[in-house]
Amino acid sequence: MSGKGRGLGVAAVVVGLLGVVLTVGALAYVRNSYGSSTISSQSMAPTYKPGDRIIYEQVGGGEVHRGDVVLFSAPDRYGFSASVMQRVVGVGGDRVVCCTGSGTAARITVNGKPLAEPYVKQGDVDGVHKTYDVTVPKGRLFLLGDNRANSMDSRFFASDHDGTVADSAVRGRVTDARTVASGFGAAVIGGVVLVLVGIGLGIAAFVVRRRQQRAVPVAPWPVQQG
Repeated sequence: MSGKGRGLGVAAVVVGLLGVVLTVGALAYVRNSYGSSTISSQSMAPTYKPGDRIIYEQVGGGEVHRGDVVLFSAPDRYGFSASVMQRVVGVGGDRVVCCTGSGTAARITVNGKPLAEPYVKQGDVDGVHKTYDVTVPKGRLFLLGDNRANSMDSRFFASDHDGTVADSAVRGRVTDARTVASGFGAAVIGGVVLVLVGIGLGIAAFVVRRRQQRAVPVAPWPVQQG
């Protein structure tokens, strides 16, 4: 095979393998790093409503921050092992107090500063008129639902570490499904395109080789003279 045909063949293999690696790598990464679940309760309305499909990133509790929505498991508290979804309001060392003001003007304070919570249902950050003053222990989280009038969250388990949850109970952090889907889709599409380009280069290499074989002159049979 000439230099041109050989070069096309090598390029076909390299590009094709890159495409396979990219596609398989993207599939493996998503499978090991993300999960999905369907909302079944009203506790996080209106942010997430029953029937909504969510995507979560599989991270530990040490990686979450205030404002994150997390999935966690607390079978001793709820009586089932399935994940519960709530929002992180306080992390280790925070002092969470409810509430200053009243009605829609009420605010939870974190370390003495009013917390802006535009996500709560109907602007009601209190919900059940239950006061609390909690200093979150290190390695634990204070969690509340966005639907404060209908959420069995940290407020109702004061006898258990002031209602806080161990960060080791966290199973994942809810993330933007569109961002994950678009990134994953782009990686897979890119991998498939590279595979197709590799196949195209392979076909081109085959065609070049065939043409070169046809172009090789055939030596004539010797003529015997008597």
